[in-house]
Amino acid sequence: MTLGTPLTSVATRALLLGSGELGKEITIELQRLGVEVIACDKYANAPAMQVAHRAHVFNMLDGQALRAVVEQEKPSLIIPEVEAIATRTLVELEQEGYRVIPTANAAFLTMNREAIRRLAAEELGLPTARYRFADTYEEFVQAVEEIGIPCVVKPIMSSSGHGQTTIKEDPSLDEGLRIKDERLNSSDSESLETKVISPSSYVLHPSSIVDHAWTESQKGGRAGAGRVIVEGFVDFDYEITLLTVRCAASDKGLRTQDERLNSSVDEGTKIKDERLNSSDSDTLETKVISPSSFILHPSSPAHTIFLEPVGHHQVDGDYRESWQPQAMSPVAKQKAQEIAKKITDALGGYGIFGVEMFVKGDEVIFSEVSPRPHDTGMVTMISQDLSEFALHARAVLGLPIPEVRFFGPSASKAIVVEGDTDKVVFSGLEKALSVPGVQLRLFGKPEVHGHRRFGVLLATADTVEHALEKVEEAYRYVDEGIRTQD
Repeated sequence: MTLGTPLTSVATRALLLGSGELGKEITIELQRLGVEVIACDKYANAPAMQVAHRAHVFNMLDGQALRAVVEQEKPSLIIPEVEAIATRTLVELEQEGYRVIPTANAAFLTMNREAIRRLAAEELGLPTARYRFADTYEEFVQAVEEIGIPCVVKPIMSSSGHGQTTIKEDPSLDEGLRIKDERLNSSDSESLETKVISPSSYVLHPSSIVDHAWTESQKGGRAGAGRVIVEGFVDFDYEITLLTVRCAASDKGLRTQDERLNSSVDEGTKIKDERLNSSDSDTLETKVISPSSFILHPSSPAHTIFLEPVGHHQVDGDYRESWQPQAMSPVAKQKAQEIAKKITDALGGYGIFGVEMFVKGDEVIFSEVSPRPHDTGMVTMISQDLSEFALHARAVLGLPIPEVRFFGPSASKAIVVEGDTDKVVFSGLEKALSVPGVQLRLFGKPEVHGHRRFGVLLATADTVEHALEKVEEAYRYVDEGIRTQD
């Protein structure tokens, strides 16, 4: 393994596609290893651009624009940090010899909730929530009826909870309700039939609950309005992100602090590659992808490390707090590791993956996977000697990770700003940082329109509960001091 010197003809260059707070930390960790980083995003002055060697601003869903930047920079590595990327172009670039992290097909599959759900549930047989897909409002209403209420609605391409809603039973509708049931197959599209819905069943209320969910899903998709997934509501005790690292082998063998190690060597991996531009949205093509196209050093076996499970709390699908470790039964923890290994082996490549799961007792249900550092994993910036970003940097460069030291119970809390401005001012920081064991990261985002994460608070303590209390106390000081100016 060799690394060059930044800003020279022998530089090892990484092209970062997505320059948010996670990309900023990836940039810093890569630069610590002497990598020249070029940050890209759809807006100027994004967090990673503020620390990268240089930057490009363009629509990353534009395949021609993406290709032009790649051909100009000629990167050693292309590292996606967000979902909104022209993944078909990434596949083409990988076939031409560029290295995409972890793989172009992993980026393609995980950008699209339908593709990754079909891989997980139908190909790998992983336990998931019941689901249906819909392209139109009429198909959406039918999907909700089939799945039942409560259910969760998401655009097939979105992140951080954008466009996500939960349709719940409306307790105010406890007597027989009369609602309009559109006769979709009627020759008269305006023809409506009124019927009575029993109060003993979950109630569809198109004029409010269902309509709202559909509208939000169409506004929140990464690529605009379009296809959605309707998922059955899962009864769970807690949610976790199991941060899973695939990396090069160490001469001394990989180990985590609890010495739980799993390793694998990929042989050809069969995955489903959804043809999104096909007229038949259900048409899938199975192909074998050689592991040599995935990894920096195809002659090296890929080993898997599991970090301590991260528990988290979300609001409308957007992370608010996370903590590590999440207490789990040994049986549930083993099942979670088995699920994480199956899905990450199928995706292949080197890097860190955030595998989200629901846990009920000893049962574990797969939810989603991100082939990159995860927002809930920001807690690792204080809980471990190597954060998820440092681990990602090592892994994508083909460097071994002989050990990950976990320091103890830790927590994080996102600093969310609401408003419509490019002028956000923070005060009260001295009080927040007076809380023992607390650290602060401000991301440097240039503007907010609605609500947006602008920073994160981190804390360590003797217990997870105490760590959460610390970040909550520090948050109150910061929140009181946030000012937005029009």
